[in-house]
Amino acid sequence: MTTPDFIRRIRESAGHQLLLLPGVTAIVLDDRGRVLLGRRSDTGRWSVVGGIAEPGEQPAETAVREVYEETAVHCVPERVVLVQMLEPITYPNGDLCQFQDITFRCRATGGEARANDHESLEVAWFDVDALPPLESFALDRIHRALRDEPTWFEVPAAIAETP
Repeated sequence: MTTPDFIRRIRESAGHQLLLLPGVTAIVLDDRGRVLLGRRSDTGRWSVVGGIAEPGEQPAETAVREVYEETAVHCVPERVVLVQMLEPITYPNGDLCQFQDITFRCRATGGEARANDHESLEVAWFDVDALPPLESFALDRIHRALRDEPTWFEVPAAIAETP
């Protein structure tokens, strides 16, 4: 994932300290029910599409922008699937980040799937029963997007147990 310019500017003064960042994941389905995946250039692994919101950008707009930037596919967000605070990540350069992820189920509306930037080595549509090896977070988000259930979010135990 490329670091946005606004985060680079923050890092100039914040150093490596923890940054809380707004992120989105887009589970894009075509009219045949296939899932759009990209093989990441940083890890070589297949994954779902996602990225960081720009200042002032609405999360659904981020999903649409990231999908197009990475895959050349146009899409429309249909619903929120998951809202979750992810575990902190320390990058090889020492930067510490924690992402608040909003996962959207999206419907493809046009474009031709291809690697559209340097973040993806390749892009392809996959039948749900023939997915390549994926990390558990990606599989979980795909399966949640395919179910017709309300939005899910984590309720911390301390809040859930409050009378």
